[in-house]
Amino acid sequence: MINIVETKERITADNEKAAEETKKSLKEKNIFFVNVMASPGAGKTSFLCAILPELKKHYRIGVMEADVDSKVDAETIQQLGVKVIQLHSGGLCHMDADMTARGLESLGLDDLDVIFLENIGNLVCPAEFDTGATLNLMILSVPEGDDKPLKYPLMFQVSDYVLVNKIDTKPIFDFDDAAFEANVKKQNPNAKIYYLSAKTKEGIDPFLEVLINEIESYRERQ
Repeated sequence: MINIVETKERITADNEKAAEETKKSLKEKNIFFVNVMASPGAGKTSFLCAILPELKKHYRIGVMEADVDSKVDAETIQQLGVKVIQLHSGGLCHMDADMTARGLESLGLDDLDVIFLENIGNLVCPAEFDTGATLNLMILSVPEGDDKPLKYPLMFQVSDYVLVNKIDTKPIFDFDDAAFEANVKKQNPNAKIYYLSAKTKEGIDPFLEVLINEIESYRERQ
């Protein structure tokens, strides 16, 4: 008789434990932690570049840029005058709770109010691992199409906010807002959807107001 060991269940359980420890540690320090997920090219870094100049007027910001290799995004964020580190995954397609905790330790928490993790770009693996974030935010760009919630359901199921980026390209691409929203709601009725363009800044201010309200509500519960 062959003994079968379900390793994924053990990995998931270990990750959930580490994620809860991170949440508890950040809550003790009153730090709001945002996990940003998207496919490559959807506009994660551009989105951060659009919101951080305003956010840093109110909060001390830290950013962890996760990639398989390079430091291109970290160098871009550094120009905004916020604290940033680059995380290399060693070939893995996601950040898990333990990897994130080590990143937070390297970033340092004593002088921060809000932290962003720009997760590794894809719509599959990052959704499978809780990083210990206060809020999960995913970005989908208009060119990717309105059917993605049906093809990558878990990503939409775990996301608190779904941002549709590159709305300035709608005249070029066939993107049906109503169909997209219906597809998202099939996966996650509680997901909040916002439309914006990191390039033109359209829609950025309304979402910034929402994000600041989320941060303040979290900090008030301390």
